[in-house]
Amino acid sequence: MIQDTPSIDDYLRLFGQYGEGVETLYMEPADDRYELLFERILRLLAKPSQFNLGLPEPFRRTAHRYLAGDAATLRQLEDRDTRHFMLCEVHDYVMLNGGLARRRQLAAGG
Repeated sequence: MIQDTPSIDDYLRLFGQYGEGVETLYMEPADDRYELLFERILRLLAKPSQFNLGLPEPFRRTAHRYLAGDAATLRQLEDRDTRHFMLCEVHDYVMLNGGLARRRQLAAGG
């Protein structure tokens, strides 16, 4: 369950629902499988939390602008490849900044 203040576990849970391969999504043929993931990740990024404050500010700013309906941001993210690339970037950042360690910890029962 996603909390009002997202943690690394919320990101791992969402990405985990899509299995392995999210990190190379931008190289996949175009399809709509990841549209819901994109929307859900942006909603997480827009929520205030200690974890989110550690994420790059451009991720958070883009999420806020997109969800607020900013015309330039919507236009930029109309392109599926751009959305996929952003998802990959967020995924990689989460994994490299605690996600891999947290995934191992969870697998070990902690």
